[in-house]
Amino acid sequence: MPKVITLKEIKPILKNIDVINLMQQAFIQYSNGNAVIPPVGELIFNNPPGDVHIKYGYIKREDFYVIKIASGFYENYKLDLPSGQGMMLLFSQKTGKLESILLDEGYLTNIRTAAAGALAVKHFSPSKIQSIGIIGSGIQARLQLEYIQKNNPCKKVFIWGRNKNRIKEFYLEIKNHFDVEISSSPSDLAKKSNVIITTTASESPLLKSDDIKSGTLIVAIGSDTENKQELDSEILRNADLVIGDSISQSKSRGEIFKALSEGMINEKKIVELGTAIQNSNLNRSNNQTIVVDLTGVAVQDIAIASKVYLKFLR
Repeated sequence: MPKVITLKEIKPILKNIDVINLMQQAFIQYSNGNAVIPPVGELIFNNPPGDVHIKYGYIKREDFYVIKIASGFYENYKLDLPSGQGMMLLFSQKTGKLESILLDEGYLTNIRTAAAGALAVKHFSPSKIQSIGIIGSGIQARLQLEYIQKNNPCKKVFIWGRNKNRIKEFYLEIKNHFDVEISSSPSDLAKKSNVIITTTASESPLLKSDDIKSGTLIVAIGSDTENKQELDSEILRNADLVIGDSISQSKSRGEIFKALSEGMINEKKIVELGTAIQNSNLNRSNNQTIVVDLTGVAVQDIAIASKVYLKFLR
């Protein structure tokens, strides 16, 4: 029988895993051609709005392949439910046997996404982070801020969200730990921040090119389907460096997809995250404006599910 691992069991295991480093190794394996990752399976819902992603694949010469099902239904807060749900299935690469069912309720997806954002900040932020701007008020807004602190502590934070009640709740949650202000608009937030994290499900740009200060790092988290967009494509055109977690995946979803579709950039401008991490020539200078577009790649799910399972067995 496969091992069933519940969320209650997963959370303490994760405390003993360096998830940011785990994501770094996963992206390097991916960009070095050592992972097999098919295109994303996807279901889009309109009423209420939501999407389901099926991501799967394997890392060569490792023990498992993984199938992950994760959903985001963005009005769940009205029902007092988390927006994300999901599970991961872990199989033996040698036999195809189902080894484990990780009933993580979308938690592992949230954590690996936060760790990827923190990884981008670790490698590509300005040497001095003046303030962090967080656009959005959901679970990723909170987790991105938390995980950035592990390598790039910064207590000055600006936040903005479309829902005034939810952004006020976010403010109250973090005000005792951060010097935090609620911005009047995304533009106002951008003018005061040199690291910006966008975490919404917006389908129209929230930030314009004129909003962005020279030397800013923007990590775009929310746009993971073809219809979502948080950044005006001119931001990518004007950026000194555009990094995508997966070049192939970015041709069908995310900020890079929008910019390519609009002719604002061409594929030659894009550097894959795992490649950029390994390339010392891409070490940032403080006057560089950098966009990192994270659409979420199955190699992240493979890495975190495998590590949790192996830790569970010990």
